[in-house]
Amino acid sequence: MMAELNTKKKIVRNNEKGIQNVRFIVQALFALLCVWIGFEFYGFIQYLESGGTTQFVERPPGADGFLPISSLMSFYLFLMTGAIHQAHPAGLFIFFAIILISIVFGKAFCSWLCPIGYLSEIIADVWKKIFKKNIQLPKWLDYPLRSLKYLLLGFLFYSVFFIMSVVAVKAFLNSPYKIVSDIKMWYFFIDISQFSLIVIGILFLLSIPIRGFWCRYLCPYGALLGITALLSPSKIKRNSLNCIDCGLCNKACPASIKVDKLKTVISDECTTCMNCVDVCPVDDTLQLEIVPVKMRINKRYVAIGVVSIFVMITGAGMISGKWQNVISKEEYLIHHKQLNSYGHPTSTESVKKFNRDANKQPEDVVDDKVEEDILNKQQN
Repeated sequence: MMAELNTKKKIVRNNEKGIQNVRFIVQALFALLCVWIGFEFYGFIQYLESGGTTQFVERPPGADGFLPISSLMSFYLFLMTGAIHQAHPAGLFIFFAIILISIVFGKAFCSWLCPIGYLSEIIADVWKKIFKKNIQLPKWLDYPLRSLKYLLLGFLFYSVFFIMSVVAVKAFLNSPYKIVSDIKMWYFFIDISQFSLIVIGILFLLSIPIRGFWCRYLCPYGALLGITALLSPSKIKRNSLNCIDCGLCNKACPASIKVDKLKTVISDECTTCMNCVDVCPVDDTLQLEIVPVKMRINKRYVAIGVVSIFVMITGAGMISGKWQNVISKEEYLIHHKQLNSYGHPTSTESVKKFNRDANKQPEDVVDDKVEEDILNKQQN
């Protein structure tokens, strides 16, 4: 008996300061940045609606971050040709930054920067404070629902990477619709239909008791980051020798991962929020680690790293002169007048038809298509 007592490891209390307040500040600041971009974009829309009679307000390039499909297509074009398309170039740099964050720190963009994730956390936390716990769907329902975001991502990848040729992608990015897709998105939310409002309302209501409903089940961006996060060498590691099986990490995990049953958390749902590490009562039991070299990552470095990667990549876009697009205010005024006449493919078959039509045109015709359309409209 005495031998067992002597060999039992002494429990050392975890007194390391948590990182959640820092994470909340980073999320809040990024959300405020998005709000500021929204105000700037509103000023740009006001200028267009005046027909160019009011003071010109430049379109904020950060608006490209809200066009993930455009960014995916620009990424495909960049991979194939090395060219940065100039309709929404900032979106490509934002896309690069988000993917790099995911490769280095896992799915950290979702819990550190994403404004939708931030809003989801706030409304879910309000529910939890009132009712003490969020609703967790049973596995037989949770797993099929989680596949939906991968189906959406698969459809987008199939449409862009497999159906469309480089010429077709370039033609679509050159099209008047794609140039003003951010403006059309603005009017979609400003003059939202009853059906769309009901759908958004349902998603919002579901996200109150079921934490991160949109993020967990429907967000294709989250699906992409979940896949790239699996490639990240940074993972939450659990020291089973120190673990006292208190289960606090499970309760704290917003993704409902059974952290106390794993030695290494390998999950497409882990967002590196560090909640589990913060609540662990025993020192050196849970930590973020670069698994191949067994090197611990200080929690502060996660905050510094996520912000630094985003600032460096987007800053590189600004310094390179590729951040702002090359669409003049005169072109935007013309497109704004024709806004309701612009459309886009809405099915796999229509994407295939667009691809066939684009491939029938010489590439130089595709490149000059926007300029020709604008000239024709000016003459008319």
